[in-house]
Amino acid sequence: MSADAAHEFYLEPADNERLANLCGQLDEHLRQIEKNLGIEINNRGNQFRVTGASDAARAAGKVIQRLFELTSHELLDPERVHLSLQEIGMDAAIDYADNREVLIKTRRGMVRGRGPNQKEYLLRISNSDLCFGVGPAGTGKTFLAVASAVQALEVEQMRRIVLVRPAVEAGERLGFLPGDMSQKVDPYLRPIYDALYDMLGFEHVSRLIDRNVIEVAPLAFMRGRTLNDSFVILDEAQNTTVEQMKMFLTRTGFASKVVVTGDITQVDLPRHQMSGLKHAMNILRPVKGVSFVQFESRDVVRHPLVQRIVEAYERDADND
Repeated sequence: MSADAAHEFYLEPADNERLANLCGQLDEHLRQIEKNLGIEINNRGNQFRVTGASDAARAAGKVIQRLFELTSHELLDPERVHLSLQEIGMDAAIDYADNREVLIKTRRGMVRGRGPNQKEYLLRISNSDLCFGVGPAGTGKTFLAVASAVQALEVEQMRRIVLVRPAVEAGERLGFLPGDMSQKVDPYLRPIYDALYDMLGFEHVSRLIDRNVIEVAPLAFMRGRTLNDSFVILDEAQNTTVEQMKMFLTRTGFASKVVVTGDITQVDLPRHQMSGLKHAMNILRPVKGVSFVQFESRDVVRHPLVQRIVEAYERDADND
């Protein structure tokens, strides 16, 4: 355990509005950092003193300085502070070389990995024909895959994006759904649409779908097809059967890239059926051109409560 230490520094420029943004209402952002890292923060204007275990004090200093840089163009909130705390913790876990980081440029801004597993995921997507991203909800598996697909389309590496999801109900029986085929399957594909809208905007996505440049479809529609020059994403792959996974993976065509995402702790198949994702993870690891990235609860980038919920379920599974 590292000894206690005091870390002092100044934030420049000494801008009162930016400092108020950094500290938050009633210093809530500073209190959040203190609680997370177990240190004490004192400041007078732009002069800061962080006291606590030396490693934690240095980490807190990095978080504060990183957040202060963001105040030049961003209004901070507790969620942004949480993400910065995560980034610092992940940076400490694995020291990543800058030249390994994959940056994705979309119409709505730059997308980058937050921490080692997300960075590794983007790198594997870039360098592999088939990449599996497996782990709990909220770790960015689908969002980063869609971002990679959007960039590949924008720079004309791929001619189209195909986004696929098994239409399996999450432990519910929804019964008859009214409407045409598109209206029936859209609820299952909503998370993918949301990621596309975030990156390209609603109107542009709608135009690309109308032109069939982006296709969003249930897994059953993939049978008998061969997808060339396409970036293909299978989301919620834990809900595929072994036969469905084999069928999907053998749709891969020339000059295509495939990303498979899923969480093997949230399988909604009947109990007697094995998840196609679990099976693929067991048999495909030695196959050349296939890569796997395993996300963990510490990679969750949603509300901090989500991370604690994931960890609680992991502990419960370990005790069974």
